[in-house]
Amino acid sequence: MDFESSNWIWDGMYYYPHLFGGIMLTAALLGISTSYFGGMSVPALPFFFPDKIFHKKKCEKKRVRVYMDGCFDLMHYGHANALRQAKALGDELVVGVVSDEEIIANKGPPVLPMEERLALVSGLKWVDEVIASAPYEITEEFMNRLFTEYKIDYIIHGDDPCLLPDGTDAYALAKKVGRYKQIKRTEGVSSTDIVGRILSFAKDMKVDSSELSQLDRSDSGKTSCLQGSQTNAGHVSHFLPTSRRIVQFSNGKGPGPNARVVYIDGAFDLFHAGHVEILKAARQLGDFLLVGIYTDQTVSELRGNHFPLMNLHERSLSVLACRYVDEVIIGAPWEVSNDMIKTFNISLVVHGTVSEKSSLSNNKPDPYAVPKSMGIFKMLESPKDITTTSVAQRIIANHDIYVKRNTKKEASEKRYYAEKKYVSGD
Repeated sequence: MDFESSNWIWDGMYYYPHLFGGIMLTAALLGISTSYFGGMSVPALPFFFPDKIFHKKKCEKKRVRVYMDGCFDLMHYGHANALRQAKALGDELVVGVVSDEEIIANKGPPVLPMEERLALVSGLKWVDEVIASAPYEITEEFMNRLFTEYKIDYIIHGDDPCLLPDGTDAYALAKKVGRYKQIKRTEGVSSTDIVGRILSFAKDMKVDSSELSQLDRSDSGKTSCLQGSQTNAGHVSHFLPTSRRIVQFSNGKGPGPNARVVYIDGAFDLFHAGHVEILKAARQLGDFLLVGIYTDQTVSELRGNHFPLMNLHERSLSVLACRYVDEVIIGAPWEVSNDMIKTFNISLVVHGTVSEKSSLSNNKPDPYAVPKSMGIFKMLESPKDITTTSVAQRIIANHDIYVKRNTKKEASEKRYYAEKKYVSGD
């Protein structure tokens, strides 16, 4: 029988004083008897103690709480991967979302307001707690609040520099007290890059906000379609997709044998708060949410050659990162077929109510004809009136401001790539 340490006797005296005293007295009497009768062996004292009396102490391990903050503007799979890495450094992840005012003071106006950024961050599968209106700089006062009020053990940030307007490190204090940990930046995407894609699209198309407002909505009720045809903007994504990254984002579990599988599809381009809310609503209708993500070709056929703004792998990771999503079909077909329904054991197919077909899709068959004929199709009320187009409008409406901001940020990113070194992990 194994005991935790030689202190088991003291533990016994503490937890079972009467029983322990009686056994010790018996052992003493037996000791006296053996001296009289001679040759009588006495079993070792621990023999008298059943396992239920003495057992190894199970010290409950302290849960490590880590903190990571950010603007999370135009949230993308790079943000999601950063928070995934941060969560891996602890047991509970607390995320601070920087206030609109702090972003304006340090970086310029955000594209998404606080409410939308909070919805996106809260919708990520790795996030346990969110702090709204966090400061851009980790001040001593806020750092102490993190340590005392939120019980934070470590503050996390990426390997890319985060500088204040005066050029100082925003995380200098956390590093000084030894409570800072670093993760690897996700290459190939940034909010600056996405703004650049939209500005490039606007430049090539020479559209203004009034022309852009003519775009119809689609994408499961949340993303817009472009009327007419365009030439390709030629913006190339630098993201290099790997099977390992997909595995890292995946839940790795299929539906149970009797699970109610709900299916929803769309482009899910420029993932936004409207997507999060409709996926949440769809998930509540069943036990397992399967999301079909259209191919780049399908999206281009529906919306024009300038779309999608994010390619298929980028869009797939953004959807996979959502806590309400169980599985995705990467490159889902336009039509939901009978074979597809049987293959995935789909119980219900849903689509958003805010969905206006563009003229480009007039010649396409009804994608939901089969589930409608089977009585398993449902129109789902779209919780938010946010679209990819409406987000793009915000940037184009403030074109000069974002061009100026991006010029500065792009120069900073070029320096980062020129000077970057390999960082292990991720």
